Amino acid sequence: MKMRQQQAGLSIPGMLIIAIMVGFFAMCGLKMAPGYFEYLSVKEIVTKTASQFNPEEDNIADIRRKLANLLNTNQVYGIKPKEIEVFRKDGKTYIDANYEMRVTIVGRIDAVMRFDDLEVEAGRRAGN
Repeated sequence: MKMRQQQAGLSIPGMLIIAIMVGFFAMCGLKMAPGYFEYLSVKEIVTKTASQFNPEEDNIADIRRKLANLLNTNQVYGIKPKEIEVFRKDGKTYIDANYEMRVTIVGRIDAVMRFDDLEVEAGRRAGN
């Protein structure tokens, strides 16, 4: 029988460092999760408003009004209705709700979440 000369496994300081790292990333996830869920709400609101737009009956003011009402109803505070751009380009109407959100992690350390996939053509149905 051969005896081991060295001990195998993690030491107490090694386990402590791993626990601190896991705790830090879990804390970051918990602080960033509400912002991500709010982004999902904004995405749903923008796509819903864009799909319900009828170019023959509605105008840009109607889109802005509907967006403001839906953002208020869903208690979305990460983006203001006036920050959402609604514009016409080449005869088509677009809704651009791209925005950034900052979340304070610890002290002066912030996490920046950029949501830049919220530009939708209004009046276009989901299958088109």
